[in-house]
Amino acid sequence: MDTTTSVSSARDSAQRITSELAQVIVGQDEIVKRLVASLFSNGHCLLIGVPGLAKTLLVQSIAEVLGISFKRIQFTPDLMPSDIIGSEVIHEGAGRLEFQYRPGPVFTNLLLADEINRTPPKTQSALLEAMQERKVTVAGENRVLPNPFLVIATQNPIEQEGTYPLPEAQLDRFMFSLDLGYPSPEEEMEIVKRTTIGAGKTLSPVITGDDLIAIQQLIRAMPVADKVIAEAVALTASTRPKEGTPAETTQQYIEWGAGPRASQYLILGAKAFALMEGRAAPERQDVLAAATSVLSHRIVTNYRATGEGLTSSDVIAALLAERK
Repeated sequence: MDTTTSVSSARDSAQRITSELAQVIVGQDEIVKRLVASLFSNGHCLLIGVPGLAKTLLVQSIAEVLGISFKRIQFTPDLMPSDIIGSEVIHEGAGRLEFQYRPGPVFTNLLLADEINRTPPKTQSALLEAMQERKVTVAGENRVLPNPFLVIATQNPIEQEGTYPLPEAQLDRFMFSLDLGYPSPEEEMEIVKRTTIGAGKTLSPVITGDDLIAIQQLIRAMPVADKVIAEAVALTASTRPKEGTPAETTQQYIEWGAGPRASQYLILGAKAFALMEGRAAPERQDVLAAATSVLSHRIVTNYRATGEGLTSSDVIAALLAERK
């Protein structure tokens, strides 16, 4: 299969995925597009939204459409690392006692970490190695996770009591951070109709796990012009107030900027957006399109931004406007 055919096939796969998801997910078209882009890029994703916006349904539906295994972990204050990665238990066999490893729910293709900020840092960190290395270490032995392995985590932004904010090192492992908003009145009417009248829709797989791996490999193989890479690097560098010549927005509102992983994910996101539109190479506008989702959780805003009621997404939007 040549590159042109591969790009066309990947674009068609993206269209089939979004069309199938539209049977159960009303609205949220941009969120779905970016979520699919992160999965195509082999990147993890953080979904932020108030309860009732179908975050869990969206992730479950994507697993069904992709035809991959799916598991969900409900993060709670009493959750332990062994509840995620598994543990060794004493097992009686062959007339003697021995340790036997029981895998945790992390051994799946798509893992939903529901309300990840409701569990202490010790348990949150159990996902760090899994997300970065695609393996876990138990009792000194490395155990490789299935391929593909992708984590989608959810957070409720309005409840702070009894929650534990994710440390910056773990936030950096998420390729995209996506904010889900309320549906429009028309969309909410459609949601009510679909969920209160008749039986729910049953989704069918439109691609396989092997197809997803092939798309991920294609994205890695896509060429990128040096000027596009330079744009990604310059955009990331412009968020750093203590280096080089930071943007005016950065000097006013950012305490700490994004690291090199942001530049990497800007390019991977740009590749995914280009591929989903049937283009064989990303352009500058693809980098800018990925910017808010890649950078918003990688910057630390200062007291001035907080005082003016600006979120990190607002600051990134202002930074992008300044660069245009």
